[in-house]
Amino acid sequence: MGEKKTGNRVTGGVLLFGLALAAILAAVGYRALDGADADTDESPAATPLEALEALEARVAEEPGDAAAWQELGFTRYGRGEFGAAATAYREATALEPDTAVLWSAYGEALVMDSKRDPLPPEALAAFRRAIALDPADPRARYFLAVKRDLDGDHEGAIAAWLALLEDTPPGAPWEADLARTIEQVATINKLEVAPRLERAQAARSVPAATGAGLTATGAIPGPNAAQLAAASQMPPGEQRQMAEGMVASLEQKLVADPSNLDGWVMLMRSRTTLGQPDRARKALSDAVAANPSAAARLRAEAEALGIR
Repeated sequence: MGEKKTGNRVTGGVLLFGLALAAILAAVGYRALDGADADTDESPAATPLEALEALEARVAEEPGDAAAWQELGFTRYGRGEFGAAATAYREATALEPDTAVLWSAYGEALVMDSKRDPLPPEALAAFRRAIALDPADPRARYFLAVKRDLDGDHEGAIAAWLALLEDTPPGAPWEADLARTIEQVATINKLEVAPRLERAQAARSVPAATGAGLTATGAIPGPNAAQLAAASQMPPGEQRQMAEGMVASLEQKLVADPSNLDGWVMLMRSRTTLGQPDRARKALSDAVAANPSAAARLRAEAEALGIR
C-alpha cells in the first residue's frame, strides 16, 4: 500500500480501496496458498495478460457495458496502470452517470495517476459527484477529507475521517489504514486524537439481523504471516487472478449448495472487495431467491457491506 505526501501533509492517503486481497483470501479459502483444499481442476488458468486482453476484447465488443469498463478499470488499477484505469472508469461513468462508486473509483485513479497535484481538479469533481449521488460513499468521503487537510483544515479533516471510521463496518478492508491515516495526520500537526479515535471505534455497531448475528463484517479466519508474505510476492495481476479464481469457485459451490448462507455472505463481501457492485447485488438477489426465509438476514448482511 502506498501513500503520498506534500510538505507536512498526508495527501493521497493510504490506499484504502486497493485489492484488499487478504480479505478475499480469508473469506473464501486462504488455504489455497499452501496447497490445502485446492481445486483439483487441472485446466490451465488464463495468465494475467490473457485476462487483461479478454477484458479489452470485451469492452471493444460491448462498448456500452459499464460493468466491463469497471472491471477493466479495476484490473488496470491493480496493475499500477492508473492512467489507463482512469480512462476505463471515465467510460463507465459516461454509461452509468448515476452510480457513485464509479465516480469515486475514477477520482482515485486520477489521484494516483497525478505526478504533481495531490488532488487534481477533475478528481475532486469526481468525488463531489459521487458524494452528491451517495453521501455515504466511503472513498469520496475519505478524499474530500483529504481536500480539507490540503487546505490547512487539519482538524476538519480528522473530524471527517473519524466520522467515516464510525460508519466503517468492523473488519472492513480499509479500516486499519483509515485509523492509521488519522493518527499520522494528527501526529504531523501535533493534534491529540487518541481518545477520539477510541470513541469512534467504540461507537461503531453492526445492524442487527433477524434470527442470527451478522457475519458480513465480523471477524473471519485469515491467512497467517507466511501466507500473506507469499501472496505479497505475487505480481498484482496474478494476485487478482488468484482472487477471481477463488471467488468463482465459491460461486460454483453455492450453485450446488444454495442453502449455505455464510457462503452467500462471503460471495457478496468478495464481489464488493473486488470492485464488482453489480455482481454483489446479483449475489444478494440469488441468495434471497434461494433462501426466502432468510431474506431479512441476507439483506441486513448486504446493508452492512454497503450493497443496496
